[in-house]
Amino acid sequence: MWISYIFLCVSLLNSLHDFHVSSCDLNCPDKPVFTPSRLVVKYGDPASVNCSVCQNCKSNFKLEIPVGTQETNGSLISWTVDQLTEWGLNPTCYHVDDAGHQCCSILPVTLYKPPDNVGLNIKGNSWVMSEGQNITLKCSVQNVAPVENLRVTFYSGHRQLGQKRSNKKREKPESDTFELYFSPTKEDDGGEFRCEAELLLGPDGPQPPPVVKSQNFPATVFYEPDLSGASHPSPTVLTEGNPLELNCSAVGNPSPTYTWTGPSGVSSTKSSVLIINSTTTEDKGQYTCFVHNNQGNVTVKFDVDVKRDYTIYYIVAGVIGAVLLILLVVIIYFKYYKNTKMGQYNLKDVLRFHRQHSAVPTEL
Repeated sequence: MWISYIFLCVSLLNSLHDFHVSSCDLNCPDKPVFTPSRLVVKYGDPASVNCSVCQNCKSNFKLEIPVGTQETNGSLISWTVDQLTEWGLNPTCYHVDDAGHQCCSILPVTLYKPPDNVGLNIKGNSWVMSEGQNITLKCSVQNVAPVENLRVTFYSGHRQLGQKRSNKKREKPESDTFELYFSPTKEDDGGEFRCEAELLLGPDGPQPPPVVKSQNFPATVFYEPDLSGASHPSPTVLTEGNPLELNCSAVGNPSPTYTWTGPSGVSSTKSSVLIINSTTTEDKGQYTCFVHNNQGNVTVKFDVDVKRDYTIYYIVAGVIGAVLLILLVVIIYFKYYKNTKMGQYNLKDVLRFHRQHSAVPTEL
């Protein structure tokens, strides 16, 4: 019987509490003011807030909250709690006028809890994949509150793969799993995959928002050869005797192998670079580099034109022409010199003879 009375009293108290909340006027002009206007508290941390009522409401006012301690100083109510661990609190501050009208304000309280653990796994449990393959990543977040404020981000190295939000709405801690579908590229090879759980609590919450990260998982992505240059470069024109160097370097996983063919058939080199130290006109033609691994292959074609070097012929012709010119000059010179000398000798004899026989006697 006494137990029945106790239950009846508890029910009446709950009814009175519900009466206060349900009959509150939240739009009255003199409603109480909370400072701060919103409370964001980490689970287990201390908290405090003040409620001030109008100056003419010095009596018949109250702050309803089931935990912590309160102090009243005039029209100000101060509330503090050492460790806030109660979920779903709605602190209500109100005053009642002489007509019994309740004027109320409700303090928004967000009690948050970062995840206990964040884990990342992949469908098939293998971090070895091929480019273009359909991959499913799963990020599991355990015991986080409020889950509706949670944002999960997937990463490959520094590259963001995507984000997910929870569809659940619950104030108490909740676990959730988020899936992301994506296709890896060669940029993901060697990258470390992870997911991050971030609580977005608004400007009144902690800044930056609390983040819990999963373990990093290095991945191997197989992809076909990717050329460093063009698959059909511009034609190469050179003169015989000059060196020839053709490059068809590529990256791939596994590392690609190289096979060369040219005008003379298959080359023995297995390198990405084909070198001919001194070319001849027989090296003229098309060269093909076949790049391949177990993911695919690609072909590079080079057109090479080797022109004959006529420089030696020009030099020989020049030398011969110079020799002939010199001989001609010598012949002309000696011939002219001989004629000139002979003419000089004849003139001297004539002058000498003339002087000898043209003397005038001094006496008659």
